[in-house]
Amino acid sequence: MTKTCALLGAPIETGASQPGCIMGPASLRTAGLARVLGELGWQVSDLGDLGIPTVAPLPHANPALHHLAEARAWIEALTPAAHAAARDHDLPIFMGGDHSMAAGTVAGVARHAADLGRPQFVLWLDAHPDLHSLHSTTSGNLHGTPVAYFTGAEGFDAYPTLTHAVDPENVCMMGIRSVDPAEQARITDTGIEVHDMRAIDETGVLAPLRAFLARVAKANGLLHVSFDVDFLDPGIAPAVGTTVPGGATFREAHLIMEELCDSGLVTSLDLVELNPFLDERGRTASLLCDLTASLMGRRVLDRMTRSFAA
Repeated sequence: MTKTCALLGAPIETGASQPGCIMGPASLRTAGLARVLGELGWQVSDLGDLGIPTVAPLPHANPALHHLAEARAWIEALTPAAHAAARDHDLPIFMGGDHSMAAGTVAGVARHAADLGRPQFVLWLDAHPDLHSLHSTTSGNLHGTPVAYFTGAEGFDAYPTLTHAVDPENVCMMGIRSVDPAEQARITDTGIEVHDMRAIDETGVLAPLRAFLARVAKANGLLHVSFDVDFLDPGIAPAVGTTVPGGATFREAHLIMEELCDSGLVTSLDLVELNPFLDERGRTASLLCDLTASLMGRRVLDRMTRSFAA
């Protein structure tokens, strides 16, 4: 039976410090994401891009915060849209946009998991844990807050009320290599599973990933994958405003996606922080399409030879 996939754009850049992520969904479409998935046998529905109305500023005790009202509006728009996309399709793909969108996408798919009476799991592929509260962030960039929000942390009175939190024990982070002290304290307090790049250098990606996937399967859980471009080494993926050296290699990233495909457990996906303004001839957007194809069924022997810059 043909599997269904939805593409939903969230052109949000207000959670980041650099403009450009607003062009992310268009860049992924231009790179041929829908065509690639169709060639793999998926029935693809492009649901277009969400938007938010103009909103009045929201005051907050933390003076560093910016675009708080917009972040709240995006969560209010994304949560029901993600819930509906997860309900109506086998695997929705949410195209960002900066990572603040995960506050809404994960809240939405977690609501769908609750409808089914199943636990929601999250694989967080990112250089950063994004575990700040609205009070602890010193940069004021709200793309650093989604994991704290969707795991039910305190300090989010200005965000929409979360109806279905993800258990922190159901979150696995890989590729982490930039952590603020407040985030480190939250990792310690919650027990979130974190595999930083030092651990990946020592053990490789397969052992921790397979152990996490075994937990998802045992719990009959739904698995959301949130993929930030800065998970990758900037040498292969320059189109991101938060580059941190020492990220995942081309083969490590593909191996993760191939293993996720083999597991058959992934039920939703974020592609975030793609900033085409910082890209080189569409190189990063093309790589994201290729990685998504590996997640969706493309095998190593199926890949065509092409020039590096194509």
